[in-house]
Amino acid sequence: MRDLPISDFLVISAGAILGANARWFVSRYAARILGPVFPYGTLFINVSGSFVVGFFMIWASARVLLDPRWRLLVVVGFCGAFTTFSSFAFETMAYFEQGQFLMMLGNFLSNNLLCLGSVVAGMAAARSV
Repeated sequence: MRDLPISDFLVISAGAILGANARWFVSRYAARILGPVFPYGTLFINVSGSFVVGFFMIWASARVLLDPRWRLLVVVGFCGAFTTFSSFAFETMAYFEQGQFLMMLGNFLSNNLLCLGSVVAGMAAARSV
């Protein structure tokens, strides 16, 4: 393993700060607009973050050949802090413990299917530009 320069850590940290704050804002906004019954904010965050990862990885490596630090900023830093798999897992299991099996299934399927679809859509979008 090569020594990682401090600049890599700073790039990741900058992306993570932006991603974490975007996650907080989107979650709060979605709960205010759509209500707190279903975790729409988590769903939107996971789907949009999946799209960004799919798009950026193809675009940055096959289309424009960006400096690898951009991947650290966008994918590792921003999307790593923005997407909410741990929140998704907790919310899904909370529905299970409460006996809300349809909500649990809806949350599980919508996050998994829409996020996988978003990665594919992001990859396709990047290949088309």
